[in-house]
Formats: sequence, C-alpha cells, structure tokens
Amino acid sequence: MGIKHKEDTTTNGLHNTLAAGTILRGNINTEADFRLDGQIEGDVSCSGKTVVGPKGKVKGNITADSAEILGEVDGSVKVNAKLVLKSTAIIHGDIATQILEIEPSARFNGVCDMSK
Repeated sequence: MGIKHKEDTTTNGLHNTLAAGTILRGNINTEADFRLDGQIEGDVSCSGKTVVGPKGKVKGNITADSAEILGEVDGSVKVNAKLVLKSTAIIHGDIATQILEIEPSARFNGVCDMSK
C-alpha cells in the first residue's frame, strides 16, 4: 500500500495582501483571496474573496466571487455570490451581486442589479 498524493489545484489557505500605506497604479488579477488595506488605482479581479479594509481605497472596478467592503470604492463592484457592505463602506458606482448585506451607516451611490 503506497501513499496517494492528491494534487491541490485550489487556493485554500492562500491570500494576497496590499498593506496600508501602499499605493498601486495598475490592475490586480488573482485566483487567491485578496485583502486591500492600501490604495489601488486600477481594476481588481479576484476568483476568491476580496476584502477592502477600513483604510482601503479602490479607484477602479472590482470583480470577485465574494466581497466585503469596509473602505472606499470609486467604481463598479461585480460579485458572483455575496457582497457585504460594512458600516464604514463608501461605494460610488454600480453593484451587481446575488446576495447583498448592508450594515447601517454604509453609503452606496449607484444602481444595484440582483437579477442573476
């Protein structure tokens, strides 16, 4: 009886982080989860969960499987599953999602599409 090895093709346990105080001008494409505490001037495309921390800012569009916004987004947010807007969230742009959770004091200015 030998040991069976299974190739792991998922990104379980892996994540990317952009720290506070960091400014990135360009697009982010990742298959792993992504947490943003800095600033991005460009689009974010994530196959996992995207978290924009309370000091995080995105000037561009976000596309992700799921997302939790605590900071500021100036652009559209398209999420396949669940989008959570925490009380500190500020979104200036349209959103598209299956499930939307908005905490009191969150600010959202745009159109919401939940038709999928």
